[in-house]
Amino acid sequence: MKEDSSTGVLIVDDEAPARSILRELISTQPGVRILAECANGFEAVKAAADLQPDVVFLDIEMPKLDGFEVLELIDPKIAVVFVTAYDSYAIKAFEVHAVDYVLKPFRPERLAAALERARGRAGEGRKTAAAEIAAAARPAGTFASRLVVKDGTRVHVIPAEKLDLVEAQDDYVRLKSEGRSFLKQQTIGGLATVLDSDRFVRVHRSYVLNIDRLARLELYSKGSYAAVLTDGTRIPVSREGHARLKALLEPKGSRH
Repeated sequence: MKEDSSTGVLIVDDEAPARSILRELISTQPGVRILAECANGFEAVKAAADLQPDVVFLDIEMPKLDGFEVLELIDPKIAVVFVTAYDSYAIKAFEVHAVDYVLKPFRPERLAAALERARGRAGEGRKTAAAEIAAAARPAGTFASRLVVKDGTRVHVIPAEKLDLVEAQDDYVRLKSEGRSFLKQQTIGGLATVLDSDRFVRVHRSYVLNIDRLARLELYSKGSYAAVLTDGTRIPVSREGHARLKALLEPKGSRH
């Protein structure tokens, strides 16, 4: 719970001079408390969970986690203002319902206007799905090279090539990678759209499979199959899934 009615602000930028300028300019605005400054995305996700800011001023190009990945992992009620040196991200920022987009070098009046807009939007909640945020962060025609998952206070980064399978679980998906499982709040349909369709195939309404992990297909009964993975995991394969799998494997038979 907040101690007063002031606006709690979190500053996130990997460059110390930029954080210093943001702190100096934002702190001159009335009714503002700067809760913390973060130098990378991991720090930002943890601070957002611990401190519950109203507004985050968030850089986009950062090591470890970029700004779009941070946005995907923090509370949607937090109003986000992207701050960056690159205007090429502007359209993507508004696609994921960022409150504003401020270019470096910062002008005091521009930051003040962005803060005012963010104050008006704080607490409303973003309606942007995780899949949309992930898609907006990538160049057109490309697929996700990694997935980010928040587990309590920890953030896990899963390279796409190390993802074995995806299983639908109500409003979540279970991601299986290297013997571990992670829950991510996202639909399986949304996640399937960001994965490389030459590697990942939806074999069942509840499963997406990395075909590099497929050891063999077993026929249970007419039109009913099971996929056996290299680690022994068995998952059902629907008729439609079998057709998709067959179409994907036929020109690349050496992968089967």
